[in-house]
Amino acid sequence: MQKSTEIRRAVFEDAEAIARVLLDSFIEYKSLYVPQRYDATVIAPDEVKERLEEGPVWVAIVDEYIVGTVAANERDEGLYIRGMGVVPKARGLRLGELLLREVERYAVECGHKRMFLNTTPFLNHAIKLYEGFGFKFTDEIDERFGTPLLTMEKNL
Repeated sequence: MQKSTEIRRAVFEDAEAIARVLLDSFIEYKSLYVPQRYDATVIAPDEVKERLEEGPVWVAIVDEYIVGTVAANERDEGLYIRGMGVVPKARGLRLGELLLREVERYAVECGHKRMFLNTTPFLNHAIKLYEGFGFKFTDEIDERFGTPLLTMEKNL
């Protein structure tokens, strides 16, 4: 049976589901993060609502359930992508690629010349997704909290 898939902009009522997606997406990596980095990645519904006020957030829906998300924030240096996650049971459905396509479409519409994001070295599947989508590592590394954050970018 084919699954119905939809990518759409998130609304405030999606905040709890988005927070749950982030938790489910990153819980398996919790032991690899320092607490500050993990807490910045796996955010509560109130923080999701703040992100919704700061910029666009998208959700991936499969069979009427929110199973993926990504957020963006407009900055002087380009469109910053953050808060991307897909729950384990929905991985392999190419939802990450669909979400990134939506973000890129938005970036182009808004006239951005660059998209960028931060990731950690142990998120191998995410890095492979980003590289496949045309992102490349920069020289920027943020090691403030012990878990290195690597910056990747894609010029548009």
